[in-house]
Amino acid sequence: MTDVRSVWTKHGEAITTAICALFVVLGFIIARNGGSSTVSTGLFLVGYVAGGYRQAIEGTTRLIVERELDVDLLMVVAAIGAAGIGYWFDGALLIFIFALSGTLEGYASARTQRDIESLMSLNPEEATVLRAAKEERVPVDALRVGDVVIVKPGERVPADGQIIEGASLIDQASITGEATPVHRQGGDEVFAGTINGQGGLRVKVSKPAGETVLARIIATVREAQERRPPAQLFIEKFERIYANVVVLGATLFVVVPIFVLHWTFADAWYRAMVFLVVASPCALAASMMPALLSALSNGARNGVLFKGSTYVEALGKVRAVAFDKTGTLTTGRPSVVEVVGGEGADVPNLLSRSAAVEAMSEHPIGAAIVNEARRRNAGGLLATDFQSTVGVGASATVDGSRWHVGKAEMFSVIAESLRAAKDRLEAAGDTVVLVGDDTAHGVIALRDTMRANAADAVRALRHLGIEYVVVLTGDSEGPARVVASAVGADQVHAGLLPSDKVRLVEELLARYGSVAVVGDGVNDAPALATATVGIAMGAGGTDVALDTADVVLMADDVGRIPFAIQLGRRALRVVKQNVVVAVSVMVLLVFADVLGRISLPAGVVGHEGSTLLVTVSGLRLLLQLRS
Repeated sequence: MTDVRSVWTKHGEAITTAICALFVVLGFIIARNGGSSTVSTGLFLVGYVAGGYRQAIEGTTRLIVERELDVDLLMVVAAIGAAGIGYWFDGALLIFIFALSGTLEGYASARTQRDIESLMSLNPEEATVLRAAKEERVPVDALRVGDVVIVKPGERVPADGQIIEGASLIDQASITGEATPVHRQGGDEVFAGTINGQGGLRVKVSKPAGETVLARIIATVREAQERRPPAQLFIEKFERIYANVVVLGATLFVVVPIFVLHWTFADAWYRAMVFLVVASPCALAASMMPALLSALSNGARNGVLFKGSTYVEALGKVRAVAFDKTGTLTTGRPSVVEVVGGEGADVPNLLSRSAAVEAMSEHPIGAAIVNEARRRNAGGLLATDFQSTVGVGASATVDGSRWHVGKAEMFSVIAESLRAAKDRLEAAGDTVVLVGDDTAHGVIALRDTMRANAADAVRALRHLGIEYVVVLTGDSEGPARVVASAVGADQVHAGLLPSDKVRLVEELLARYGSVAVVGDGVNDAPALATATVGIAMGAGGTDVALDTADVVLMADDVGRIPFAIQLGRRALRVVKQNVVVAVSVMVLLVFADVLGRISLPAGVVGHEGSTLLVTVSGLRLLLQLRS
C-alpha cells in the first residue's frame, strides 16, 4: 500500500494524463468511424475528468479563496465551452495537451530538485569516532567539534575537519566541482560528503553536522528555489491581471461578432474558446523560472551556490568586480616570517603576549601569530577583556597591562627603528603588524601565498568583458600592490576600514551600475551587502560574510567567478529568447483567431507547444559550461 501511495505521489499527474490520452483516443476512434455518439461523448467525458480535475479544483479554489482567475481555470472553461457547442474532441484534446504540458513541466522542475536530493545522499549517516582510545560508530549528528573521526579507504568523509594523520586522494567533485581527486595530507582541510581514496585518515572535526559546507549548500539551494526574482514576480502579477483581460476579450469575442458581424452564436462562441486558449500567457509565465532554476542547479553542481535566482540574473549584468586581498586573492593562511623587536625588547616575550591577545581572534593574522608562538614554545600567557576593532587590530589585557596588535593608529609612540623595519618589510610585500602597549615594542611580518588561479581568474574576467577590476583591502600599501600587480588588477586601495570599502563600492556602483564584491571576512560584510552581488569564499569565509553574501564559492575557488558570471549571462540570454518566443507565438495565434484561420486543436498545439518549447529551452542551462 505504501509503494502504491509512493508511486502515486511521484507519478500521479503522469498517470492521470495517460488515462486522459487513452480515453480521448478511444473516443476519437469511435466518433471517426461512425460509432455511437453517446459512447464517444462518454469516453471524452472521462478524458475531461482524468486530465482536468486537478486544474479545475485548483483554479476554482483560487477563484473562491483569493478571488483571482488563473490560467488553469481558463483552460478548463475553454474545454467545457467547446463541449457545450458540440466540439467534444476539440475540448478533450485541449485538456489532454494542457495536462501533458503540466506533467512535463513538473518533471522539468523536479530535475533541479533531484540535485538537492543527490546532495543529501552524499552525507553518510554514521561515522567512526575515536573516543577513549576506542573506535565507536555514532550518528553523524552526534559528532562534536574536536572529535577525531576515522575515514577508511573508499568511505565518505562524515564531517568538515582537518587531517591530523594520514594522506590520500580525495574526490571533492560533489563540493567543488573538481573533475579529478586532489591530494590531501596532514593539516589540510576536508569536507563532509567527499570520498576518500586509498589512504586511511584521521580527521579532527571542525564544524557540527548542521554547519558543514555540504549542509550549507543544501539549505541555501532550498531557500534559493523558493525565491522569485523581481521580473518573475512582475510576470506572475501580470498573469493574474491578464487572465481577467482574457475573459473580457473572450466575452467581446462572443458579443461583438454576433451583433456587428452577424455571426452565429456557435461560431462566435467557438472563436471565443479559441481566444481563451491562445491568448493565455502560459508560455510567458514559463519563460523565466525553469531557466533560472536550471542555472541554480548547474551552479550548485559546480561549486557556485546562488542564494536565489535573483542573483543569477544580477550577476549576468555585472560590469566591475572588486576583490578583497587576504583570504580571497591569497589563501588567507599567512605565516610569520620575521619578528623584529625594538630597543631592549625580548622577542619571545613579544610573541607570547601577541599570541595571548590573538588567541580569541578569528582573523587569519591572529591564527598565524598563535601558531608561530606555539612553534617557538613562546605561549603560556592568558589574556582577558579581549576587544577587536575591525580593520584596525585587537587589544586585550595581558599580565596586568593593555596590549595591542595591529595598525600604527593603535599606538601613541613608535620608534623610528620600528618604522624603518615596518617600511622595509612592507616594501618586500609582507603584511606587518605592530605589537606593544601604548608604545610599540616590535613588529611582526607575515607572508601570505597567492591563490594559484587568481591571476587566471582575472584574465578570464577580462575575456568576458568585465570593464574594471580593483583590489580593496585593509592591508598595507606594499603587500596590497604586490598582489594587485600579480593578478593584473586595474587599481588597488589599501589601508581601508569597512566604511571605506563601502564608500568605494558606492562610487563603483555610480560609475558602472552593477558591481560584484568578492570577500571572506567580517570587514568585507558591509561591502558585500552594498554591492549588486556579494560573493563570499565558502570554505574559509566567516559566518558573517557567508550570511551577507548573495553567492558562495564553496571551495574558495576564485576561478569559479568567471564561470558564475558566464552562467548568469547565459541565463539572461535564454530568458530573453524565451520571452520573445512566448510573446511572438501568442500574438500570432491571437491574430490568426481574429481572422478565423485557426481551429481549437491547432490553437491548443500552438499554445502548449510554445509553453513546452520555452520550458525545454530553460533546461539547456543544466548543461555544463566551460569557465
